[in-house]
Amino acid sequence: MDNLPRQIIAEIENVEAALKNLEETMDRKVKTVVELAMGTFLHNVYNGIENILKQSLKIKDIQITNGDNWHKELLNLAVVHSVISPELSDELYEYLTFRHFFVHAYGFMLEEAPLESLVDNIPGVWSKFISEIEQNIGSITEPMAKK
Repeated sequence: MDNLPRQIIAEIENVEAALKNLEETMDRKVKTVVELAMGTFLHNVYNGIENILKQSLKIKDIQITNGDNWHKELLNLAVVHSVISPELSDELYEYLTFRHFFVHAYGFMLEEAPLESLVDNIPGVWSKFISEIEQNIGSITEPMAKK
């Protein structure tokens, strides 16, 4: 490990610290810290989805406004411009709602049952999302790559 650049060593140390913290939270009797971790990961996943939607719209030369409702507008634009289906947008809206709550609430306000439902559903939502992105965005990027 001594041969690795300092930045990589620092990241390894950070990840190891995070893993230690994660292990400690799993051992706790009180699960509020675990719920906060679940919330963080859900938030991370939805942020990634938003980043992919922004890039997908950018590929199509669609501008995204920076208004107060830009997160909701992002989903609407993605539907209007055939990046995702209306059905998937409805499913993602639940995660957008959670994202808003997570950003503006306190961690101790997270409740286990609603979190578990979101966590249980995210693999299927993610699969649909990736499938629709590949179908709808891949179809416009492939001809560009052939030029």
